[in-house]
Amino acid sequence: MRRSTERILTTHVGSLPRPDDVMDFLVTKDAGEPYDYAAYDACMRRAVHDVVAEQVALGIDVVSDGEASKPGYATYIQDRLTGFSGESPPIHFADLAGFPKYRVRMGQAAAVRRVVRSRCTGPVAVSDTQALETDLENFRDALDAAEAKEGFLNAASPGVIAIFQSNDYYPSHEKYLAALAAAMKEEYSAVVRAGFLLQVDCPDLAMGRHVSFSDMSDTEFLKEAEQNIEALNEALSDIPAESVRMHICWGNYEGPHHCDIGLEKILNIIVKAKPSAISVEAANPRHAHEWAVLQELGLPDDKILIPGLIDSTSNYVEHPELVAQRIQRFAEIIGRERVMAGVDCGFGTFAGIGKVDPKICHLKLKALVEGASLASERLW
Repeated sequence: MRRSTERILTTHVGSLPRPDDVMDFLVTKDAGEPYDYAAYDACMRRAVHDVVAEQVALGIDVVSDGEASKPGYATYIQDRLTGFSGESPPIHFADLAGFPKYRVRMGQAAAVRRVVRSRCTGPVAVSDTQALETDLENFRDALDAAEAKEGFLNAASPGVIAIFQSNDYYPSHEKYLAALAAAMKEEYSAVVRAGFLLQVDCPDLAMGRHVSFSDMSDTEFLKEAEQNIEALNEALSDIPAESVRMHICWGNYEGPHHCDIGLEKILNIIVKAKPSAISVEAANPRHAHEWAVLQELGLPDDKILIPGLIDSTSNYVEHPELVAQRIQRFAEIIGRERVMAGVDCGFGTFAGIGKVDPKICHLKLKALVEGASLASERLW
């Protein structure tokens, strides 16, 4: 994993806006409707090549495949693992409970895309590796063509899979997590063996508090989070820490977020996870102040921070000067070489659902690169 040894490096969380033809294929496939397999493969291959080239042209240092082939960052596993069928019950966000009219408006905005979430109804195991192998091949070809220096691929953590796909089979949450960890271990290892960085997406460690565990106390939730990290670490046991980064967020949606658990309560648990880099929201209005938490609690010397400096749910384009100021603040707290400029969350966590216009997303990433350049001039 590269570090900001000569300048502040840039990256993002993974998912980027997908072209219309990609979204059409993913929605059709997710709904179980027939589609042209050859055309699908060609479309995904072209989309990955294009999105990698676009990132390199923008100046992003550590790029992804945009999660082009995945219908959702936590639901794509339904096509790769056994044990899932039917449909999971609705997910309830505690911060939206008191705002029924706003929930309706959110639903209307997302009406173009219904997220398919099956539930666990049998033993979880790897059923198909072809989709993963295709992702690896497409990404390698795209990186080589664009002459990108470093790339990462996303994978869902056991904990976030459990949030989106409810458990009707295993006798306990702990056993469900263990089964998910054992099944995902193969995907995690394959990504690293292929020469890429692995990013495990772990909203369960933050968003999980006001979603699946909203009836618990903070103390009870933290015990659940500890279990999730134990399962994740087991799944990562064969992978060097410096080959893995993790993403933490409180939910990539424009809601009040007043029920979010504070970073100060979960940081000491998050740092127990094996990945050497931590990507965390730090730009949106609910969490932009939490640089002070790092100032107070610190970060272990072996960890790299990828703070979100760009909001992923707003069409405001951040000024590069603001990005630079945010970078400088984190660099002053933990050191410039341990900071990488990032984004709060993905711009396309579920295909067909995304608030930020693709062209505006381009401008936001451009502002990230320009802000990192400004900060680098001042820090070196």
